[in-house]
Parts: sequence; C-alpha cells; structure tokens
Amino acid sequence: MTSHLHALTFDALDPTALALFWAGLLGRTIGEDTGDGVTVLPGSGTELPLRFVRTREPKTSQNRLHFDLTSASLDEQKETVARALGLGGRHTDVGQLPEEEHVVLADPDGNEFCVIEPGNGFLAGCGFVGALACDGSQAVGYFWSRALGWPLVWDENEETAIQSPAGGTKITWGGPPLMPRLGRDRIRFDLAVDAGDGLEAEIERLLSLGATRPDGGGRDDGGRVVLNDPDGNEFTVRTAR
Repeated sequence: MTSHLHALTFDALDPTALALFWAGLLGRTIGEDTGDGVTVLPGSGTELPLRFVRTREPKTSQNRLHFDLTSASLDEQKETVARALGLGGRHTDVGQLPEEEHVVLADPDGNEFCVIEPGNGFLAGCGFVGALACDGSQAVGYFWSRALGWPLVWDENEETAIQSPAGGTKITWGGPPLMPRLGRDRIRFDLAVDAGDGLEAEIERLLSLGATRPDGGGRDDGGRVVLNDPDGNEFTVRTAR
C-alpha cells in the first residue's frame, strides 16, 4: 500500500491566471474547475498534474522547491525563455552566478523556475520538466523514496534524488545548508491513496516513516489530511476519487 503523488499544489493569487501561464509554458490543457482549485492536466502518464488554489497572501520569500525545465539546444532554451516572458513571466535573481548557463525566471506570482542549458546528463530522458528541485535534507529524500515507492537515483554528499519507476520528472533534494522557513510553503505535495487501501492506514504508515501531524492537525478546506514530512514541509493525503 503506497500513496501516489496526485498533484503539486500551488497557492495562487489568481488560480486561473497562474494555471493559464503554466499550461501555456508546458504545452498542456486545463481541466474542468470542480471547485477544488484549477488543474493543469498532465500531457503524458509520467507528468504530474498541477493544482492551483486561491490565497490572499502574496509571495514574500524564495520557494523551497522549483522546476528545472530542460532544453535540447540553445535555440530551444531561448524559445522557452521567450515563451515564459511572453506569458507574463520575468527574470529573477536567486544568487545565480554570471557564468552559470541556466536561466532563472519567475512566473506571474513570483514562483521561481530554471530553464536548463542543453547537455545536462542528469536530466536526460526526464522530459521537459526535468526535475522538481527541492531544498531539503538527505533524510527527507529517504522519507519520500519510501513514502512514494520511488527508488533513489542519486545519493551522494547528502544530496538525494528519486524518480518514478515509470520515469519522468526527478525530485531532488540539495542537502545542507537548508533555507530558513518563512511562513507557509506555497507549493506542496498532494498525495492520494486508493479507496480500498484505507486512508487512516496510509496515514499511520506515513507517520511510521517519519511524517508528523502539525500543531492543530486536522484537514484542509478540501478534506485532505494535513501532515509534515521530516523537514517540516506540509503535504496532504486524501482518498483517490
């Protein structure tokens, strides 16, 4: 019994507008609005749905995770950057060095992402969204490997990475030093478990792996159970529909 990563959830000042940005950038479509946020649908079986939910709080600090978008050539890298800027994105500074060849951008809400230069062997074969790059410890990489049933594909110098057995986007954690936590994470994992497996049993399994219940516990507005991973990152679990 293992949860699956149902979606990556973004807090958004305007969920529809932010969904349109990411759908346009990734070449995907938007699903029907069911009142549970606006979803950018996956274009293939290994791509992750993106869910955008409304918040009134503007972004005030750098996110602890971001997308690394891949490029097959320098022209393709330039085209991706131009498309992002045309959709409402902007250049942003997260401390990157002038000699680094990747381009750091932000979406209309300020969520950072990178457009990686061609020739990155680590992201080869991972698709356009090559990685979800996270700030996090080795322990949290081990936790998510066991929680999702995804094998470790990198584990060196306290840096870890996992990938679905089916391939696709890698999830990576950069190891120490970790960024300070300033308020609620704007991007979160949303897990789902098959109805026949039992939600409470899955929650107990995740707790046994190192998850914790946040102060106050309970459920979010969509009825999802809220937990924290070993690094204190909020995530949710619900029964699959």
